[in-house]
This record gives sequence, structure tokens and C-alpha cells, in this order.
Amino acid sequence: MKKRILFVVLQQYADWEAAYVSSAIAVLGEGKYEIKTVSLSKDYVESIGGFRIMPDYDIKSVPNDYEALILIGGMTWRSESAHQLRALVDSCRHEGKILAGICDASAFLGTIGALNEIVHTSNDLDDLKQWAGSNYTGEQKYIAKQAVRDKNVITANGTAPMEFAKEILIALNVAAEEKILDWYNFHKLGFYTAPMPQM
Repeated sequence: MKKRILFVVLQQYADWEAAYVSSAIAVLGEGKYEIKTVSLSKDYVESIGGFRIMPDYDIKSVPNDYEALILIGGMTWRSESAHQLRALVDSCRHEGKILAGICDASAFLGTIGALNEIVHTSNDLDDLKQWAGSNYTGEQKYIAKQAVRDKNVITANGTAPMEFAKEILIALNVAAEEKILDWYNFHKLGFYTAPMPQM
């Protein structure tokens, strides 16, 4: 039985933020995982780059059996409609499953109080405070870093798709950590600098 990973993608999602982590799960996970997509409805979702996908689930049909909920950044997290995802995120946290958010999706987690008790990052602390308002009381736990993993929650800024992917892969224990770091270094440093990863 494959372990299910859920990617939340909204209209104008950042396709590159999903691509590294989903492909690494598929390759390094050696077929043990299945990637499924979630959106507000089952209508087509178009990425910033113009890729169109048909989500596997809408928010009313999300299954309970999944390993991780990964919120992909993009241009729609600041809309009122995004708050329909709060119940799904709260359920994920309550059940102790892996929760990850990058770019504006990380800041969205701040607007629903999900970052107050954990070490975290986002695009910009001032923006996070302004957007989340009184729901965000975690300023003392904010770190200006590409990606942060604390307990089961992973956050990253919008320039950190590789770091975001690395932290998710390690949290999921997709492969031996050395293998994950080889993959990360290869893609981060480039073909002529990093050693070829052992797949």
C-alpha cells in the first residue's frame, strides 16, 4: 500500500515549488509514495507558469489516510477563499502529520495560528505580522532562514524550493539522509560541482 502525500495547489500556484519535492519523493521513494493534489474545487487549476492540472480532491473529498500535507505557494493564498483550507490544516496538525508550507502558503499558516508555538520562517517577518495580525504571536520563534523544520511543521520562503524539498524528504524519511543530501547537493550545486548522487 503506497503512502499518500497531498499537495495543496490553488489558482496561480508556484509550479516550481512543487516540482522538486514531488519528483524527489517519486524517485528517492522508489514507488512507496503516491502524490495527490487538493484544491478548493475539482475544477482545473492553472499554475503561474501556465501548467493546468485537474486536482484529485476538493476540500470536501480529502481522504484521512495521508502522510503529509504540503501547501504550495502562489498568488491566491491571500484571498478569502483560501481560508476554506483551515479545517484541513487544523486536522493535519491535530493528528501530528507532517505539515509544510512555502512562500505565501507559509504566511497563510501564520494567519490561522499554526506558527505560534514552533520555530518557523516565511518570506518576510514584517509582512507576516501585518497579514496575520493578532492571530500571529510567534515573532520570537521566527528565523530568517531558507527553510525551517520544527516538530512536524516545515516552512520556507519563496526562494527556497530546494531547501523546502530537502526538509520534507528528511521528515518523511523517504530515503537515507545521506542519499537525500546527495540529491540536494547535486541539484543545488549543479552537475559540474556536486558529485553524482547515488540513486
